[in-house]
Amino acid sequence: MTEIFGSLARRRIIFMVMLGFGILVVFQLFNMQIFQHMAYDEKSQTNSVKGIEQDPPRGIFYDRNHKVLVSNKPTFSLEITPSMYDKNLTEMIEKIIHEDSGYVSTVLKKNRRFSLYQPRKIKRDVDFNFVAWYEENQSRLPGVGYSVDMQRDYSYGVKGSHIFGYIKEISARQLQEDKDFYSLGDYVGQKGIEKSYETILRGEKGLDYFLVDSKQKTIGEYRDGKQNVKAVKGNDLILTLDLETQKIAEKLFEGKKGSIIAVEPSTGEILSYVSAPDYDLNAFTAVTSENVLNSLRQDESKPLFNRPIMSIIPPGSTSKMLLVLAALEEGVITEDTKLYCGGSYQYGNRSWKCHGGVHGNITARQAIEGSCNTFFYQLILKLGFEKWTEYYKKFGFGKKTSIDIGGEYRGILPDDKYYVKRYGKNWPKGLLLNLSIGQGELSVTPIQLAQYVSLIANSGTTKQPHFLKGYIDQETHQMVEAPVKEIKVDIKKKNFDIVKEGMFDVVQGEHGTAKWYRIPGINIGGKTGTVQNPHGEDHALFVAFAPYENPEIAVVVMVENVGFGSTHAAPIARDVIRTYLENKNGKDKTIASNVSEN
Repeated sequence: MTEIFGSLARRRIIFMVMLGFGILVVFQLFNMQIFQHMAYDEKSQTNSVKGIEQDPPRGIFYDRNHKVLVSNKPTFSLEITPSMYDKNLTEMIEKIIHEDSGYVSTVLKKNRRFSLYQPRKIKRDVDFNFVAWYEENQSRLPGVGYSVDMQRDYSYGVKGSHIFGYIKEISARQLQEDKDFYSLGDYVGQKGIEKSYETILRGEKGLDYFLVDSKQKTIGEYRDGKQNVKAVKGNDLILTLDLETQKIAEKLFEGKKGSIIAVEPSTGEILSYVSAPDYDLNAFTAVTSENVLNSLRQDESKPLFNRPIMSIIPPGSTSKMLLVLAALEEGVITEDTKLYCGGSYQYGNRSWKCHGGVHGNITARQAIEGSCNTFFYQLILKLGFEKWTEYYKKFGFGKKTSIDIGGEYRGILPDDKYYVKRYGKNWPKGLLLNLSIGQGELSVTPIQLAQYVSLIANSGTTKQPHFLKGYIDQETHQMVEAPVKEIKVDIKKKNFDIVKEGMFDVVQGEHGTAKWYRIPGINIGGKTGTVQNPHGEDHALFVAFAPYENPEIAVVVMVENVGFGSTHAAPIARDVIRTYLENKNGKDKTIASNVSEN
């Protein structure tokens, strides 16, 4: 009985186990086929679907009249996926893309911290010969591929290197900062407008899905492309620049060192901006731009140095109008006050010479016209150092203008604390005489001078200097205007008028220091300046606005190491003013043919 019982028990146990296992299998199959069908189907599809990011074209730059300044053009980029790549192909690939031995290894090593399954952009702008070779030999080139990208097109007649900036392959640090948007090999704005407005320009990435086999070879589109996400082009920028004026300004500075800034006084919109020498932005369209950068950094002429916002120089005589404004506003002098110039001024044990000989008894207007140093030596002593510092601060000296490109310097505006720290409590008051004529420790940038001249031209109001008028929204196709900060200086209009009359006489007057650079039919107000340079020839400065009756353009020109402002800077300003106003007023003239060679 026991044996029979034991045998029956075993049979029942085995039967129950098999029945339970069968029920479990059937339940699991039912669950997978019915309840979890979609999840498993999606997972299965994912294993054979490859998503490829599509980079959007960057926004285009237009000038104020909607003429193209910078656009895009298609280009081919060589890519290598390290996990699949056969290193024995390296020598052949380097020969095909015309690069030295070790080039491919260097680029791969540079990006070794990233996933081996991510394609690396090895070289941008490879020629079509490479693409044709690749298509013929694709099956024998594991891990090698190419993509069609968009690169910047700078073929519209202006360089604008210090304005536009450039795009460059994203660094590891930048990628870490914004991993949600950027991927390995992406290009991002590095300087100028490209950097300042990166998030507006970059657009939105797309994603294309493809079916691939076990060897990652593309079979075809996944679901006929219905799941693809289309890339959205970046927003186009409308800049404040005037294309024709920018062309002339760049031409005028060929072979020179220095800077020019032209601004619309009422709006702060920058019409033209040149830093010379400049550099060719086309050199930054390839992945090897680090080599180009090193070459530019070693260039003694400093082409990477953005002079309009980085050059810190004494303003020379171009700052004399501000001293007059302060003295008029504080009641130290009136329009009719005369100070005597005998050709020099005795202060302490030193005789301070005047510019231009003996001027006799002259008013502030006459002192501006003739740039009489003696008048201003006396004027700063009457005004006082504290008030001098106060008014220079009002006009933005000693601080950044916050122009919408990076790298701006603030300059130096000395005050009592500055001199005590440098020279001691009993610092020599003779230093004030140097300040009165824009020399000594006072140092400014050309962009600060442009803001200062705009304030004078527009009688105390302007807006922050800027390049962006607005951008065209890709969804609404409407222009979104850029917000701009207003700048206002509380000084009576009649005092501005006195100063502007003096600047009018500088160009239009009989004894003006820039009377040789008049433009028939256009009245100009200006001021020459010669900046002392202990390291060589003096720098030439000229500031101006026009038309005098209703200013539409304010200009600052600084030419390094050439001498007098009236000789070298004024003619450049004249030609820029003439170009802008004649084009704006629709005159059918070939401005370029009239450009002075001075």
